Amino acid sequence: QVQLVESGGGLVQTGGSLRLSCAASGPTFSSDTMSWFRQAPGKEREFVSTIFRSGGSSYYADSVKGRFTISREDAKNTVYLQMNSLKPEDTAVYYCAARKGYGSGFRRDYEYAYWGQGTQVTVSS
Repeated sequence: QVQLVESGGGLVQTGGSLRLSCAASGPTFSSDTMSWFRQAPGKEREFVSTIFRSGGSSYYADSVKGRFTISREDAKNTVYLQMNSLKPEDTAVYYCAARKGYGSGFRRDYEYAYWGQGTQVTVSS
């Protein structure tokens, strides 16, 4: 069984920064692909960023490209999301997700078998 534990959310002013962490436990192949999604009030959950194991490729939603950076430490089975130049529209609950394999479809939340509990990020104007 894979468990994902997120940390690092909070309240920050516009233009500020936060770093989210997500630690995965369980079989390492179950977290070949690790991603961040977010869900704002009244909106559907949306893709934010993905990174593959062992220095593989990373991808970003257009809305965060150039401001957010995803990284991972495979030895710790942990993924990070460094968020800079935060905007009020970044306010949401951020979820870590993991899945086995590296196929396409990583932007779709239903492709993921494992999810964290979510961490709130609030950006004040």
